[in-house]
Amino acid sequence: MTRPLWLDPDRFFPAEPAARSLARQLFAEVERAPILSPHGHTDPAWFASNEPFEDAVSLLLWPDHYLLRLLVSQGVPLESLGLRPKDDTPFETDRRAIWRQFAGHYHLFRGTPSRLWLDHVFAELFRIKVRLEPETADSYFDIINTALADPGFRPRALFEHFGIEALATTEGALDPLHHHRAIRASGWPGRVIPTFRPDDVVDPDREDFATNLHRLGELTGEDTSRWSGYLAALAARRAFFRAHGATATDHGHPTARTADVMKNEAEALFDRILCGRGRLGDAELFRAQMLTEMALMACEDGMVMQLHPGSWRNHNSWLLHRFGRDMGADIPTRTDYTGGLKPLLDRVGMRADFTLILFTLDESTYARELAPLAGHYPCLRLGPPWWFNDSPEGMLRFRRQTTETAGFYNAAGFNDDTRAFLSIPARHDLARRIDCAYLSELVLTGRLAEDEAAELAHDLSYNLARAAYRL
Repeated sequence: MTRPLWLDPDRFFPAEPAARSLARQLFAEVERAPILSPHGHTDPAWFASNEPFEDAVSLLLWPDHYLLRLLVSQGVPLESLGLRPKDDTPFETDRRAIWRQFAGHYHLFRGTPSRLWLDHVFAELFRIKVRLEPETADSYFDIINTALADPGFRPRALFEHFGIEALATTEGALDPLHHHRAIRASGWPGRVIPTFRPDDVVDPDREDFATNLHRLGELTGEDTSRWSGYLAALAARRAFFRAHGATATDHGHPTARTADVMKNEAEALFDRILCGRGRLGDAELFRAQMLTEMALMACEDGMVMQLHPGSWRNHNSWLLHRFGRDMGADIPTRTDYTGGLKPLLDRVGMRADFTLILFTLDESTYARELAPLAGHYPCLRLGPPWWFNDSPEGMLRFRRQTTETAGFYNAAGFNDDTRAFLSIPARHDLARRIDCAYLSELVLTGRLAEDEAAELAHDLSYNLARAAYRL
């Protein structure tokens, strides 16, 4: 017996009737506002080639580490989901069988954001009217795959259908940006821009760090065996990204530590690391110094800087060795922003022409550190709830812990930060509904006028992100 799939039109709104009515009214004003996706991890090759997406498994399951991590937690072998181990262990190759396996475990996602996003995709995009369950797995697989073969489901058509005004992808410092060039050369008007992420050439703990520095020198014609040449090469790559439309950089450091050492100390640190004579703590000090160097470059070239610290990447060593990176085993860690950012803020914190957008996985820092910092330093903006906090309750906690200290206008609006292209409208729908729910609460408790709430709904949905990312 199949059960209906139905999206409540008042989902995420308050239960109290007056608040629900006002939230519904505010949301109606922003529901169809253009989507800005200024930070994410979709593949620019999709929009360059505009080829049909392959199938439900490769599009909806494999790239989504939210799904993989919870399935692993319940003992589902990744081999049964079609993931190839690094050894010779057999793995499932039948896509229909993989989808059936996923459908058989879909109940595990009840109450999670993944379930909310996927149900939105299934109901709104594919017009499926029954829930994903073992009994409906084959029907889902056929409906989705048939739709993906239609021209209306090609990447560019979906981009336009979703109402996306601008979408930023994320590329490493060495990326040639071939796909972005192809998009521009095609004449298609969709705005897909890169984001400069230099982790591959600023993190000495990477096994390929020395190789990457050599390649950086080859790409730029700079001597990256010298501190001055290394900095010049990074500036050149930033300029290359800007020429392809980039407005922002992104930094996925383990911590928020920054440093501001003297030039001769920086040179000596760089030399020690490059020659393999690094001391204990040198790698973290180098990353800390490079955040300040990147901030100084941003003051020169105008790129917005984003910092995403606090994730212990690939915490599950067994999974890393067996399947590689990005399999859902990243775990949040405690993060110090007040002390960590002080060297950088002492240098550029009062500059209004520089923007540093801060994200966190450590919610305990919202009220204690992040909101007070952003509520004081002109350069700082708060990024939206990220990753594990990108959820209905996480978004409400963010508003409740930061608004009274930082206000709304020291935040950067919403970005979806996703690899899952089809979920972008669902994520923005959720964020807009939660913001309208929060605004209705402020109005009905006498803390905000209704006309101000209407203005804020537009600002939170669109205007703040456009300003923060200089789009």
